[in-house]
Amino acid sequence: MDKKERKAFIAKRVAKELHDGDVVNLGIGLPTMVASYVPEGMDVTFQSENGFVGLGPAPEEGKEDKDIVNAGGMPVTIKEGGVFFDSATSFAIIRGGHVDMTVLGALQVDGKGNLANWMIPGKMVPGMGGAMDLVVGAKKVIVAMEHTVKGNPKILKECNLPLTAAGEVDLIITEMGVIEVTDKGLVLTEINPEYTVEEVQKATEAELIISDDLKEMEA
Repeated sequence: MDKKERKAFIAKRVAKELHDGDVVNLGIGLPTMVASYVPEGMDVTFQSENGFVGLGPAPEEGKEDKDIVNAGGMPVTIKEGGVFFDSATSFAIIRGGHVDMTVLGALQVDGKGNLANWMIPGKMVPGMGGAMDLVVGAKKVIVAMEHTVKGNPKILKECNLPLTAAGEVDLIITEMGVIEVTDKGLVLTEINPEYTVEEVQKATEAELIISDDLKEMEA
């Protein structure tokens, strides 16, 4: 798979974690693609932290509305019945525990479910944005990301970048597999049939526990 195919594969698999009636926040980048793969007939409300609910899939090329953008400033659509509001209301929803699931990318995740996703060494950044609130406020936290960066593992024994949150990640979904964060460690529950267990472990610094019921990953 090329980079575009990997991202689509991950987003499609994340969409299988959605449930009817969920309120879901999608982080910038790859996670925004999840909105395009909601199972048919399922009613999911996507919340954008910059101030609206009812976020829809990306607009068709040439049909972008410059006034409707997600938290990353990318053009999006809003579904019928969607509502715009201020940031105070948006974060009241997040901090009040009204978000069922948040899906976001990561620079690093470790075996304890710690997350680092905002500080890139040597680069100027404005801050961690709403991620710190989201991973603590949401009922379920899913990290959706490519398994490695330039061949280097992103799933580590211990994060060495500043943490966004400690012990809040529930599930990691990459192009290689699905990994649950448990009290015993990271459990590989699904594997992309294009890879072997040995290849997944080699691309992962943290030690993986292989599920006795390891399934084939399908998008």
